[in-house]
Amino acid sequence: MQPIHSSQINLLVIDDDDINIFIISKIVEKTGYNVQICAKHNGQLAIDYIKELVATNQALPHLVLIDINMPILNGWEFIEAYEALNLNVDNDMYMLSSSVYENDIEKAKSYKSVKGFISKPLSIDRLKELLGAIH
Repeated sequence: MQPIHSSQINLLVIDDDDINIFIISKIVEKTGYNVQICAKHNGQLAIDYIKELVATNQALPHLVLIDINMPILNGWEFIEAYEALNLNVDNDMYMLSSSVYENDIEKAKSYKSVKGFISKPLSIDRLKELLGAIH
């Protein structure tokens, strides 16, 4: 196991499935990174959370994992609302989905905020790679 990395990484998981959130939290524990996880069950709750962080001058998430299919505000709608905020911050956003549709993978590439598309389930090695790229 890798040594614990001291600087905290803020991870925002946007997914309406509690099981997926639980799995990601368990994987995070095994990475050796100091990660603070915040989970939101839809894109609207995530946008509200980000607006609150900005309003209170708190650190924005370093890494955001976004499910596509969610109620109220889906992953694509979240990205559009996020980009409309014009925050001009450098964070890593990835679509994390069970979708295997090529058009979803291509659509993810069309957003400037989205760094990539990850198929579920998220592996520990892939998460270590994402976290390692932050520091």
